[in-house]
Amino acid sequence: MGTVQTVSPLAEIVTAVKDAGGEAFRYCYTCGKCDVVCPWNRVADFSIRRIIRQAALGLLEVEVDDLWRCTTCGKCVAACPRGVEQIEVTTAVRRIAASFGVFSGAASTLPAAAASLVSDGNPLGEARDNRTAWAKDLSVRPFTEGMEILYFVGCYYSYDSRNMKVAAATVKILQKAGVDFGILGTRENCCGESIRKAGEEEKFKHLARENIKAFIDNGVKRILVSSPHCYHTFKHDYADFMMNLEVVHISQYLQELIAQGRLVLAGQPSRADKQVRRVTYHDPCYLGRHNGCFDPPREVLKQVPGLELVELPESHQNSLCCGGGGGRIWMHTDKEERFGNLRLAQAQGVGADVLVTSCPYCVSNFEESRLSLLLDETVPEAEVLQIRDLTEVILESLAASEAAS
Repeated sequence: MGTVQTVSPLAEIVTAVKDAGGEAFRYCYTCGKCDVVCPWNRVADFSIRRIIRQAALGLLEVEVDDLWRCTTCGKCVAACPRGVEQIEVTTAVRRIAASFGVFSGAASTLPAAAASLVSDGNPLGEARDNRTAWAKDLSVRPFTEGMEILYFVGCYYSYDSRNMKVAAATVKILQKAGVDFGILGTRENCCGESIRKAGEEEKFKHLARENIKAFIDNGVKRILVSSPHCYHTFKHDYADFMMNLEVVHISQYLQELIAQGRLVLAGQPSRADKQVRRVTYHDPCYLGRHNGCFDPPREVLKQVPGLELVELPESHQNSLCCGGGGGRIWMHTDKEERFGNLRLAQAQGVGADVLVTSCPYCVSNFEESRLSLLLDETVPEAEVLQIRDLTEVILESLAASEAAS
């Protein structure tokens, strides 16, 4: 169990939370609907309502680990009948905790991630000079003014070995579609969304200003992103810095390319290539619930020949969080508390061969859960479904079509 600790003198709690942007807590009347829908209550004893209520009363004495559990998935916000912005309150409380250096347990990794963001523009402790290593031999050009679109790659697609494959797949699709695009390379910084939700407001502002300066200096007009977290931040959070550039998520852009006839998915894949599959789509919280982007990825998947799309029991607005938001992607989660395990079980329950998503955090967490199943000798390998990003499914279909022609 974590340590029960007061994060600020009691008389200052309410004012501090309000000043940090969490004044909506005062509307809470403890109905408990937020706790009912919170995914944490499926795997642990956790109450977001307790944190909100204590913030309202200035009695913020809670188990410190609980301050860092929230993934900011938004299910509580969607369910609240009083319009309480639980994410704002949670973030505000975390800002206070961070200012006092109150980190423990899983959150003990946050200071290192924050330091890496400042020094190298990413949370993974990787050198800035290695940000384009994923693009080796892909003939990706630096962005120059006048290009059709900037591909903003993002940290996990640049450095994480599993997600680097997604970035490569994205580039290959853009090249096949004849898109005139480029990347910022080492001039790209983390969007800052997760570190902001972890309470580090000043570090977020630093990253936002650096990115916006790079966009302006390079004459960027339209930005393509693969990460829903980048999408959300550029569309909403960067507006505070007067950024009004057009931002499009890869699922939306794929749908656009198909509609324009620039990307053609044709031909019947063979079973030998394992392209005829029953797939199900997982809605990432920051693409679906937070931004209402539900149809584009599904419409794109429906264009893939030989593919059967089935829905998960919790989908669209009610999608189950993968567990990676709110800075949790940088924290350790015990095996028995991983939301990904629940999601994989749901995917297997609908008979899917492949679980498709469109978020680096989801891919990482689902792969981790899949690995734990593979290591479980009671689960036959054949029964463990595959994890794919949307772009990987599309690239595989294009490759199969080209091979058949």
